[in-house]
Amino acid sequence: MAFRLPIYRPPVFDQAPLKDAPLVRFTPAPEAGVAPDNYHATTIFPEYYHLTQGSWVLLPQSRMDGVVVRTLEGFLRVKEFRHLRVGESVACGRGENGEEGIYVHTEGFAQPQAAAEKFAFRTSLSRETAFSIDYDELYELLCHEREHGFILWVLGPAAVFDRDARLALVSLIQQGYVHGLLAGNALATHDIEAALCQTALGQDIYTKRPVPLGHYKHLDAINLIRQSGSITAALESGHIMDGVMHALWQKQIPCVLAGSIRDDGPLPEVLTDALSAQDAMRHLAIRATTVIAAATQLHSIATGNLIPMYHVLPDGQVRPVYFYVVDMSEFAVGKLANRGSLAARGILTNIQDFLVILERGLSRRET
Repeated sequence: MAFRLPIYRPPVFDQAPLKDAPLVRFTPAPEAGVAPDNYHATTIFPEYYHLTQGSWVLLPQSRMDGVVVRTLEGFLRVKEFRHLRVGESVACGRGENGEEGIYVHTEGFAQPQAAAEKFAFRTSLSRETAFSIDYDELYELLCHEREHGFILWVLGPAAVFDRDARLALVSLIQQGYVHGLLAGNALATHDIEAALCQTALGQDIYTKRPVPLGHYKHLDAINLIRQSGSITAALESGHIMDGVMHALWQKQIPCVLAGSIRDDGPLPEVLTDALSAQDAMRHLAIRATTVIAAATQLHSIATGNLIPMYHVLPDGQVRPVYFYVVDMSEFAVGKLANRGSLAARGILTNIQDFLVILERGLSRRET
């Protein structure tokens, strides 16, 4: 059965209470980086603003915890507090049901709920949950998104610690199921280490056995790249002949590497300024229609904070953003929900098994 996007149902504006709602109020920002009193903070849900009588405008490219600015041309744009300029018109109002000209629409993609038993076992997500249906749904979704969406991956270094998982990820990239990648220094470092030495953190990526002087391997990889000047330069010169970074380079897929305080080196392309990294991640995140975040809790939470639950297509159609979290711990999924990413869907398994199963299932559909 072919995948179909759910139908979006916008609010009814020609009936009470929205029919009689006031216009949204805008107040100038008093200082650079400072919002006016009673500013409205954005959510992950579709938000409508009553700009002129009877005209409600949907906020495009939203994200949580931003403020809404009306440009001189009359367009609405979400900004972080730190990007506000003196005098910019900021939407104000804490009411979210139209009483201040702002309506937060939480039921746009709501589906009828199936009747549930008053008492039932295994109603919450756990390590014992069966995920067969989740994989089948993910296969259908990714086949659709490959042609019609933007699939953003958010990955930790465990994705390249295992030979089969690394090969599976490369295959997914080559088959067109990866349109953008967010990661840290470690994923790129250990992928390059694997390309040069067939190790990750000094262990053979197939046997998992430590190799002599293995603790030098990732440092040698970083040193070689720094000597080359960049990852791209090392790829172009033929120093790196396989792996994830090689596949991304071949397919010209954008990748943002955001550094942390623990990073060795780091690699030249790694963004070590947190705010610059956030801006670069957001540049990709606003394009995402499906996100797969695996084995990286901090990057998953950061990405969840950058992405709304909806995406406005060029033709004006509103569609959901699908967000999958893959981790061995229920904590990762719970943490995302607690931070506001209510649409996150969890698959509790290790990333190596997930990548291999996903690639195998998608490859079978190709034949």
